[in-house]
Amino acid sequence: MNNGKAVVLVVEDSAIIRLGAIDLVLAAGYVALQASNADEAIAILGSRQDIDLVFTDVQMPGTMDGIKLSHYIRKRWPPVKLIVASGAAILEESSLPGGSRFFSKPYDDHSITLAMALLLSGEMPDGSTA
Repeated sequence: MNNGKAVVLVVEDSAIIRLGAIDLVLAAGYVALQASNADEAIAILGSRQDIDLVFTDVQMPGTMDGIKLSHYIRKRWPPVKLIVASGAAILEESSLPGGSRFFSKPYDDHSITLAMALLLSGEMPDGSTA
């Protein structure tokens, strides 16, 4: 949290999609940070204590994709919530760490903001807690 607002890190290699996701995060009332690949995301996570949620793409250049990044984050920073999106891969949520949500692109903005709100409140769509 930053001044009472949740902090969301957007990880997306496409600048246009990244900027759209940042606008979505800001419009939802959260603080937005950005990274263009997993290496940048890990550096930002390592330098800050206030990141509440990571919203990452699956396919991106660098040492790891969004799936590997989400597992790395879950192991290293267990409280961080995760939303993973992809235009190419249709994933089973079971291939993601517990408490993660998957969306295929193009995603519905309302669905993403609802998922962020639920994850950040500690609730899952099925009524269980994250």
